[in-house]
Amino acid sequence: MTRIPRDPTQRPGKGAGKKNGRAAKTAPAAEKETIIHGAVPPRDVLMRFIAENPQQASKREIAKAFGLKGEARVELKALLRSLEEDGLVEKKRKSLVRPGALPPVTVLDITIRDIDGELIGRPAEWLDDDGVAPAVLIKQSAVGKAKGKAPVGGLGDRVLAKIFPSKDRGGPAYTARIIKILDKRKDAVLGVFRATPGGGGRLMPIDKRGEEILIDTDFTGDAQDGDLVEVHLARLGRYGLPRAQVQNVIGSVASEKAISMIAIHAHGIPYVFSERVLKEAEAARPATMEHREDWRSLPLITIDPADAKDHDDAVYAEPDPSPDNPGGVIVTVAIADVSWYVQPKSALDLEALKRGNSVYFPDRVVPMLPERISNDLCSLKEGVDRPAIAVRMRFSKEGRKAGHTFHRIMMRSAAKLSYNQAQAAIDGAPDEKTGPILETILKPLWEAYRILTRGRDRRQPLELNMPERKIILKPDGTVDRVFVPERLDAHKLIEEMMIQANVAAAETLEQKQQALIYRVHDQPSLAKQETLREFLATLDISLVKGGNMRSNHFNGVLSTAEGKPYETMVNEMVLRSQSQAIYSPENIGHFGLNLMKYAHFTSPIRRYADLVVHRALVTALGLGAGGTTPQEEGTLDDVAAEISTFERRAMAAERDTIDRLIAHHLNGRVGEEFDGRVSGVTRAGLFVTLPAYGADGFIPISTLGRDYYIYDEAHQALSGEKSGLGYRLGDPVRVKLEEAVPLAGALRFEMLSEGRKMPTATRSFHKAGRRDRPGAGKRPGTRAPRGRR
Repeated sequence: MTRIPRDPTQRPGKGAGKKNGRAAKTAPAAEKETIIHGAVPPRDVLMRFIAENPQQASKREIAKAFGLKGEARVELKALLRSLEEDGLVEKKRKSLVRPGALPPVTVLDITIRDIDGELIGRPAEWLDDDGVAPAVLIKQSAVGKAKGKAPVGGLGDRVLAKIFPSKDRGGPAYTARIIKILDKRKDAVLGVFRATPGGGGRLMPIDKRGEEILIDTDFTGDAQDGDLVEVHLARLGRYGLPRAQVQNVIGSVASEKAISMIAIHAHGIPYVFSERVLKEAEAARPATMEHREDWRSLPLITIDPADAKDHDDAVYAEPDPSPDNPGGVIVTVAIADVSWYVQPKSALDLEALKRGNSVYFPDRVVPMLPERISNDLCSLKEGVDRPAIAVRMRFSKEGRKAGHTFHRIMMRSAAKLSYNQAQAAIDGAPDEKTGPILETILKPLWEAYRILTRGRDRRQPLELNMPERKIILKPDGTVDRVFVPERLDAHKLIEEMMIQANVAAAETLEQKQQALIYRVHDQPSLAKQETLREFLATLDISLVKGGNMRSNHFNGVLSTAEGKPYETMVNEMVLRSQSQAIYSPENIGHFGLNLMKYAHFTSPIRRYADLVVHRALVTALGLGAGGTTPQEEGTLDDVAAEISTFERRAMAAERDTIDRLIAHHLNGRVGEEFDGRVSGVTRAGLFVTLPAYGADGFIPISTLGRDYYIYDEAHQALSGEKSGLGYRLGDPVRVKLEEAVPLAGALRFEMLSEGRKMPTATRSFHKAGRRDRPGAGKRPGTRAPRGRR
């Protein structure tokens, strides 16, 4: 057997270790030992190999690197499963990575310099529960296998970067090479203006890391005390605070307009279209009939929210006349042909990619495309000719798809309906618009929906019950009410038809071997499955074990909890166990929807991923101008990474805006009592949601009482060591609002409810664990120091 000595600095020479023109990975060896080629390596060696080969450590590649064959491969599989169950590695796509590892291509914000003057970046959006984003050392020249010089970034820049594991164990865990600069540093700063006696004022930061800035009397403009303003740095002296000049008064921080602008600024969301982009949009002209079929006589209709301004999808259904499909149905979905107007590498295209998606706030929308495109030329307006890409799908009476075809068309919407309007007509209350089309259009659509539901029921996608709350604002921009909109069959009808259209797009492009961006959703990691399994065991609910987990396994759990006091708690825990859906040119399927092929196709006005799929269809099917270019195909990895990050950015901005808005709304009610529900349990304390507002606040563990509280991850609980009383995820509680910080969107509560009796097994488990801990005779610092209570 060959013994491989360890040399962490050694790299293969030119031509060394190559097979079929590609450099083969070599296995590392452990410190102070050798590893035997052909034998399964120790756990620590295997862990280091996975860490040093992020996103490239599949079981097959690991076996190849260590020369494993036959029984050794079986042993390797068991070892890898053990590492997953222990939470030491997790599976992403087809490779194993260390938990919390960065993907190979990531969007970074360059935030600081280290003591050596090197730039340090952090992921633009970080999703781990601990909230601590890893630092990344920016290399300003090519590293790894990259050729040529990389773009040069600076402080404040947002960049797309290639990530490499660092070999310097004393510094950041990663290094990065900049692929391209997404946003250059801007001199504009956002903050709250506070007037000072005698004139002038100070800019109070909205970011915890910000600092106060002086604003001289001559530079305050029209700003009033308490206004949210945008300033430009006027001059920087050698001593004292920096100085600035007010450029734009956004409005009072009490208004929702200002609150959404805080989120826009804090997350770096582009919200102003350049003059070049607007000119290109204004110069666009209506599409012609070139390369199009004339479908203007087909009575497609749009069904959207009542306040929708853009309409990018229309639907129609009819019985299938084919004798080969008795009782079957033909469903047609037409989607706005954005690819006709937004050509690759145009100003509109570059701006759309820069934004990634539209962002929705309670008071405004930050669109991906200018209104001339999104609300006019591409919007499927009633009675107006509009270009579209349509898919015609045939389903059997059991809801099985028999086939589909894509078409580039010119259509004319027969009616613009709201969800409530369409549902009311089906429920027996048609109005002047829905009455004439009830029998000819609406009822066939609902019949088709019933057929599609049979297929959905057989497929069994993940059926979480997590209602979303909607905020209604007053004319002055403050909160009027918070409510949960009713989930109508009209919503479900459109959702299911869009899902089927997305599936058809992915299937067609795969069949044509056309590169595309998929919407993928990986199954939960084994570590998260085990955490969920331990929690469910405390409720006497079982979850099957194994790597071939399916969505219907989770549905069984949700069904068991339905109607029980812990139903909401179980839904939340199942949600937390799930991976996050992302965009990727590599298909791993969609776990939540239980689909093998899935791509976003139905919303190109508001999502760049859908525009990419439209272009791919145009190219694959030879439908004319506006298709994918070879250059664009070569950048799909980078594009997928960018738009996945931008999607997370939009979600975070929307969530932050709602948090700030509710905090503003409750700021005048400090000292009042509210009904809440425990929505999170940590070692530091409890998160409590106010169901009436959809707001979350925190209760520090030091304020819960004089008992010693122990964190029980399996039960998702804090339990008192002496009293046996505690609080568990999902518990209804009564709380008092102690503090509201509107600019941060933070609430702090005091617990008024006495904890409930915790299970005996929980308390005994913790007492045993306490005895087994090092230093068990000492009380760890779960209480705050006396001066901070």
